[in-house]
Amino acid sequence: MRIAFAGTPEAAVPTLQALINSEHEIAFVITRPDAPKGRGRVLTPSPVAIEADAAGLKIIKTSDLAQLANDVAGLDAVIVVAFGGLVPKSLLDTPKFGWINLHFSLLPHWRGAAPVQHSIMAGDDVTGVTTFRIEESLDTGPMFAYLTTSIGKSETAGALLERLAIDGAGLAMATLSGLEQGSMLPLAQSLEGVSYAPKITTELAQINWQDPALAIVRKILAVTPAPGAWTQSSGERYKLMSVTLAPEVTDLKPGELSYQANEVFIGTGSHAVKVDQIQIPGKNFTDAADWARNLKTNLVFA
Repeated sequence: MRIAFAGTPEAAVPTLQALINSEHEIAFVITRPDAPKGRGRVLTPSPVAIEADAAGLKIIKTSDLAQLANDVAGLDAVIVVAFGGLVPKSLLDTPKFGWINLHFSLLPHWRGAAPVQHSIMAGDDVTGVTTFRIEESLDTGPMFAYLTTSIGKSETAGALLERLAIDGAGLAMATLSGLEQGSMLPLAQSLEGVSYAPKITTELAQINWQDPALAIVRKILAVTPAPGAWTQSSGERYKLMSVTLAPEVTDLKPGELSYQANEVFIGTGSHAVKVDQIQIPGKNFTDAADWARNLKTNLVFA
């Protein structure tokens, strides 16, 4: 099949690699323009652009897919993985099999930009990947195939996304094969069980210590590594990760920090959580116990 690939972040790279190693012809790769990165805000190619360049593929860097009408004409399909932009209605039916999206959830559950994060935050036990044909509405198109996997109790969004990206690459290849052989037909999504996963903002990643401990642990897992869970004390921002439940500690008020028996605990709306890693203002993540051992005053987070 003659295809194009559209994707931008690291999670899209495994599918591109699978396509490169397949028998399919990659006409070109579409990715977002170079973006500022790091403290120096240096313009940097996307992970997909770097991979495509290493493979000697034609690369189109754009945030406006409407300009690609002539490019996609004559293609069998466009495979889309986390491109970061909408496909114009006028182009949806241009490839023979349409624009095929690899989505990191079991649709119709968690439609939207951040399905992995919201799945962990909601406490789902199972998630997966789905391939579907893109239509005008958000993530509503008919499905081709899906694959399920369990979510680890202490699995971060970053770790889960890495696994789903690899699973998804195989599913995307199977979908292309099925379409080519005529053995895979699209199935309309269920009208039941629809949920939405909007983009995770920095504001959403702030910890509310009045919440129950389990909800706080899930949020921290869901926003790790990005944008990162944070809290504040005396106007300074702290980031947290590697936090676990500590049901044996019940005497702390929400947000109250305690260092005891070489461990760090923070009170919540139920019982405490134990903190293993903390990032203090202007520093890298460090062992929470080492940091708390030298504190001169007690901290309360808000």
